[in-house]
Amino acid sequence: MEDKRILYVSSEVVPYLAENEVSLMSYDVPKMINDQGGQIRIFMPRYGNINERRHQLHEVIRLSGMNLVVNDVDMPLIIKVASIPKERIQVYFIDNDEYFKRKATFTDEEGIMFPDNDERAIFFAKGVVETVKKLNWVPDIIHVQGWMAAMLPIYMKHYYKDEALFADTKIVTSVFNQSFDGSLDAEMGKKVQFDGIPQSAIAELDNPTFENIMMASINHSDGIVIASESISSNLTKFIDASKKPFLPFAQKDTFSEAYTEFYKNQILG
Repeated sequence: MEDKRILYVSSEVVPYLAENEVSLMSYDVPKMINDQGGQIRIFMPRYGNINERRHQLHEVIRLSGMNLVVNDVDMPLIIKVASIPKERIQVYFIDNDEYFKRKATFTDEEGIMFPDNDERAIFFAKGVVETVKKLNWVPDIIHVQGWMAAMLPIYMKHYYKDEALFADTKIVTSVFNQSFDGSLDAEMGKKVQFDGIPQSAIAELDNPTFENIMMASINHSDGIVIASESISSNLTKFIDASKKPFLPFAQKDTFSEAYTEFYKNQILG
């Protein structure tokens, strides 16, 4: 993967958040490509429970300052950056006081999902793309991990479809085991449609459950990675029926070779 540019867009990444399947893979996969000489960038939300002092986050003034519109409301975009110690890997953080200041990731103290998680996902997707445009950094592959990042493929294929910067960029989505019950805000589909994305392309978002959000993301991706040992039978069938290239689940000791081959031969080949 020498000199290939891969942009990793993740819901959670260690060491900034607790270890779980998504946050560990969101560190392990970029590190593996970095070790192979690939050029990588990682983007994640700057949740309020990330310790900025300990992890030495600092705001990038030249990238901050623009406003993003979410459901007809202007939201200021703040960009922060940090480096993973010893790895020379830069991580960019998408921040906004309204969406990400609270001291938690997805749920309140009672474990109830935040009612604006849908808007946070939309803001995150647009914030990543606008920042990459400002960096003028052209990724060969954008690899999305975790449901909070799942709006990015949709926005790339519709809202940003005419951006010359991304004309040859391929999108890969990792599908993990179900990470929340119930659904996000019932108006989520309408909020995405506000950005000119046709309802027919995002029908799944009429009922934004975890499975439906992932199906919408799969529909707008060029390849799929099955990142958990077991995912729901509905998602398995959906991936099969999509006829898109997919990488079956690979154990930690074999995933390096499996991911590299998948990127090279099925996504870029």
